[in-house]
Amino acid sequence: MKSSKHLIQYNLKRSQRKTVSIYVERDGEVMVMAPKELSDAAIDELVDSKAASIFKHQAELEELNQVKKTREAVNGESYLYLGRNYRLELVEQQEAPLKLKDGYFLLQKKHAPKAEQVFKQYYKEKGAKRIPERVRYYEKLMGLTTSEIKIMDLQNRWASCNTKGDLNFHWKCMMAPLKVLDYIIVHELAHLIYANHSEAFWNEVDKVLPDYRERKNWLRVNGAGMDL
Repeated sequence: MKSSKHLIQYNLKRSQRKTVSIYVERDGEVMVMAPKELSDAAIDELVDSKAASIFKHQAELEELNQVKKTREAVNGESYLYLGRNYRLELVEQQEAPLKLKDGYFLLQKKHAPKAEQVFKQYYKEKGAKRIPERVRYYEKLMGLTTSEIKIMDLQNRWASCNTKGDLNFHWKCMMAPLKVLDYIIVHELAHLIYANHSEAFWNEVDKVLPDYRERKNWLRVNGAGMDL
């Protein structure tokens, strides 16, 4: 953790980038991505200059995070999948630990104590099939070429990428509606063109998804509820 002199505590990551990017993570922590040659003092000054905006964003996130829900593996509990809530039903026997059938999530009773792990695996497997299909569609539309695609736990990020064209997506993305999932994918693909959130970056997103603001806002408001 890097602390600025007066106002903001932040996590700092340096790289060969040319510009500074400041992110407020979903848990309220501040991440700063900065060029290797930029001094600590210059970074402190820049972060402090954004203090009002950062504090406002943190306050909004604190309010939104109040909708976060801890789910229990009991009959009638609801679980998200592609934007819809499905009730849980515990069953004695079936060919898989967890399946979605007839509008219900069916979970074998013997797996209830480890339901969180079972659901994570389910989302990962479904994401490994659906997300690459959507990536291929949008990379063609945007004239890009990606490399490896992984579905994993990314802590407070929905997705990430690197200069090699590798893309990582949080398994929680499979809880979002398809329109929002597409927004997450296009957002990350646009980062292969622009590493920051500049006006040019958002223009790139807008060219593909003219209604991206609506999709982005859904994720901002509902993201905290996409959890186990």
